[in-house]
Amino acid sequence: MRISPKKRVIGIALLTAVSVMGDAMLFIVLPLFWHEFGLTALWQIGVLLSVNRFVRLPLNPLVGLFYKHFQLRTGVFIAVGLAMLTTFSYGIFHSFWILFLMRALWGVAWSLLRLGGYLTVIEAADDSNRGRFVGLYNGLWGIGGLVGMLAGGILVDLTSVSFVTSLFAMLALLAIPAVWFLVPVKAAHKIGEQQNDGNKSWFTSHVALVLTTSLSMGFIVFGLFASTLSPLIERSYQTEWTVAQLVIGAATLAGVIQAVRWSWDPFVAPWIGKCLDRSKSKIRLLLIPLFSGSILLFLLGHVQTIVLLLIFLLLFQFISTFFVTTADTLATGVATRSNRVKLITAHTIAVDLGAALGPLVAFYLLEFYTLSIVYSFASSLLLLLGFTWMYHIRRGG
Repeated sequence: MRISPKKRVIGIALLTAVSVMGDAMLFIVLPLFWHEFGLTALWQIGVLLSVNRFVRLPLNPLVGLFYKHFQLRTGVFIAVGLAMLTTFSYGIFHSFWILFLMRALWGVAWSLLRLGGYLTVIEAADDSNRGRFVGLYNGLWGIGGLVGMLAGGILVDLTSVSFVTSLFAMLALLAIPAVWFLVPVKAAHKIGEQQNDGNKSWFTSHVALVLTTSLSMGFIVFGLFASTLSPLIERSYQTEWTVAQLVIGAATLAGVIQAVRWSWDPFVAPWIGKCLDRSKSKIRLLLIPLFSGSILLFLLGHVQTIVLLLIFLLLFQFISTFFVTTADTLATGVATRSNRVKLITAHTIAVDLGAALGPLVAFYLLEFYTLSIVYSFASSLLLLLGFTWMYHIRRGG
């Protein structure tokens, strides 16, 4: 049965969504309920939220080789199975080192899913729809983040960690047979065969800046911000709200804020992708999330009123969608004119390195400084990157 390009993108995005629920839930729950996971120090939170990303750094090139020799369906089968196993383990093991191992295994699963997804988008898209397909892919797999953070935050406040992890693991188990129908048999090695420019090096100054943007995006959006959202809300959330006689905890509120972004991503990300497809200068559009994101990060670090904080958080979530879609579109666009597997592997490594460093740097700094300092540091990084791109544009880059 022949699957259309759009359906191939939708299929792997939905499977990724189911697999990512347990990981998304941890970012909301672990910083608040770390004692229930058997942890004894704050630095252990940062390690557990980062180790899966560090594992992916040496693993991504190997996954690229895997997809040159094995079918995409095989990799996704393995990934969804590992997602089910690791998600279930979060609720039954209360040992830091066992959880460390499970998070490392999740890193293997995510490498298989993420690289497989990027390669699927590259093969399915062309210059007229690349941004839209990138937005569609990111938006749909973000539904998993929506369910993981929103349902995870609410259900942990109402029930227990073990109940939530068992529920998400069951959903991943039920998704395994769907891999057969949603993922094509086609081997992925053909995706990476095209290399333009003969023996010309694929690593140029422009590529280096694109990868630096990927690194910064992973560090800010998937690392630092995602791991510190709960403590940020808890700092300003002094009087808990009650809805229908249910007390809304900080975990629930953080889950709702993150879930808002994932709920609009299936609509907003493809729209941003369409704008990128129509634009003659995608780089100039990138300056919007860089400079506005820098301003919002500074405000988030210093605002104390919970209502004002929530407004700024929603604005930053929109900017995050803009940032992620633009960075991914730039990377996949450069990959079509170079060695595809090498470039996309480098992009995933850069995003993973940033996402891994984010929680580690954030919680290390929190041992000595305040959240305001952490967010001011993140703001400065985006501001510096924005000025670097402006200089690159002026030079004709």
